Amino acid sequence: MKKVVITVLGQDRPGIIARISKGLFHQDCNIENVSQTILQSEFSGIFIVSVPEDLSPDGLRDRLEKELEGLDIQVYIKASAAGDMPNISGSGEPFVITTKGPDRKGLVATITEVIARYEANVTNMQAVFKGGDDPDRNIMIYEVTIPADTDMKALDAELRQKATALGLEISIQHRNIFSAINRI
Repeated sequence: MKKVVITVLGQDRPGIIARISKGLFHQDCNIENVSQTILQSEFSGIFIVSVPEDLSPDGLRDRLEKELEGLDIQVYIKASAAGDMPNISGSGEPFVITTKGPDRKGLVATITEVIARYEANVTNMQAVFKGGDDPDRNIMIYEVTIPADTDMKALDAELRQKATALGLEISIQHRNIFSAINRI
């Protein structure tokens, strides 16, 4: 079996995942990983799927589009390069960086630029921007993998300097500490 990456986008409604998984099952495919979310009213899903060798991406896309007919959902399929590339997100230590403060253009670009400069990889990111200047209503959470040889003092200092310039509070914690502190 070969692997493909399937991206599905469209207006959220009940039954999208049921239809996708039914279409995949009927084509003898196996879902290996899924990341799905709803942003405002938009559905977004990414699936890593094992497919039979004789099933073409176009054939699979046609089948999924048929299953999703009438829902105005977009389906994109590409061959997975997972076997050809190193697992970047797995090399290093997991950290959680959170920022809190007023919403403005450039927040994500500024923080992620610093993260990238230190060869750290953003593995998950969430934003809750409710607008306005109430800092308690605008929170960003960046899950990152930081290489073991990173100068953590320099990274911390640069992130704090950028956060201050943007009027943000920032927290940088190892994921284990973040999880322990935020356990419900």
